[in-house]
Amino acid sequence: MGLSDFAVKAENIGKTYRLGVSNASHSTLAEAVLSRLRPHRASQEFTRFDALDDISFEIPAGEALGIVGRNGAGKSTLLKILTRVTAPTRGRIEFRGRMGSLLEVGTGFHPELTGRENIFLNGALLGMTRAEILRQFDAIVDFSGMERFLDTPVKRYSSGMYVRLAFSVAAHLETEILAIDEVLAVGDADFQRRSLDKMRQAAQEGRTVLYVSHMLQTVKTLCTSAILLERGRLTHHGSVDSTLQAYTASFDRYAQDQADPANRQGSGGVRFDRVWMDDDHVSSGDAIVVHFDAPAATTGLDVSDYWVSVHILDDQGTIIVQCDSRLNGLTFSSRERHTGSLEIKNLWLKPGTYSVDAFAVQATNLLDVWDAAWRFEVMPDLRYSSSATTDATSAGVVLSDFRYEVE
Repeated sequence: MGLSDFAVKAENIGKTYRLGVSNASHSTLAEAVLSRLRPHRASQEFTRFDALDDISFEIPAGEALGIVGRNGAGKSTLLKILTRVTAPTRGRIEFRGRMGSLLEVGTGFHPELTGRENIFLNGALLGMTRAEILRQFDAIVDFSGMERFLDTPVKRYSSGMYVRLAFSVAAHLETEILAIDEVLAVGDADFQRRSLDKMRQAAQEGRTVLYVSHMLQTVKTLCTSAILLERGRLTHHGSVDSTLQAYTASFDRYAQDQADPANRQGSGGVRFDRVWMDDDHVSSGDAIVVHFDAPAATTGLDVSDYWVSVHILDDQGTIIVQCDSRLNGLTFSSRERHTGSLEIKNLWLKPGTYSVDAFAVQATNLLDVWDAAWRFEVMPDLRYSSSATTDATSAGVVLSDFRYEVE
């Protein structure tokens, strides 16, 4: 690859965070002053966490690169470094061109300004002249469908309205590199489809696209290459198909690692002892029953009650269903041990391999995040009366109980 061919080049990128009580932020000046006057705590109260370590790659100009990996792999951290939202602890990044980005909802726009004013603010921050912004202004507004709310302060926007306008600005302003985190899940289906088309068009026009998503099907649809992150390290860089194969192959290693509570995300106030199903083979349409054991908290929590949430994911990492105990009006006391179960009815899963993620959650506190707590197979014995060819069931995420009738 020639020296002028790349859009982004990362060399030995690392990001280390220092965790501990002494690193807590201060909400008032008095707290900050008192902290400075107190004796320094011993250094062993701090721990270091490598969110990213020794990441190196080159992205050719015009490439659409997918960044994939499980929760906590470092995908969003890498994108924030690439978009210069945060600085790497070590390593070097070189860019060829201006970067337009859309990260998590709430970044990039000033809440007190109107949608119209934020369009011009974003353009100015990207180094655009007013003439350049005006040239794209009508296209931005038309694509977003936000003309009625253009003179409303964005603090009054819903998350969906915000994403529509923010993506339209990022996609239409004339930057050479476009970086998108998986915020598009907030928009409606039609907007998601048009957004993917717009990103594909941007890549075809020679712009470089960086795309982080858990929705691996969209990575497959949009991207021309991909990288896989595991626990802050780059473990594969290649075609989309080869990267997704590597992602699947990493599952068994990851599941074994997550069985140890010390390796799981969450504050640890409550940790599941066990998550299981009675059988690891089910048929499509059968009730799925997930059991769990959760001990009492080892220390007192600020809020006694928590709830349990269980996700079912396919082998591409797509969340098929989320089952949150709050929707049943059920919470759990952290002072007691609980053995519980979740029954999911009328879910016609397609044949394949699925995994169970389990969460213990408080309003502002993730207690336990057990990815890949269980894995099961859905057998290919479908409940349809006809033995049609496989293309009759190839589309869609799940199967359904349906019937045609004619007069």
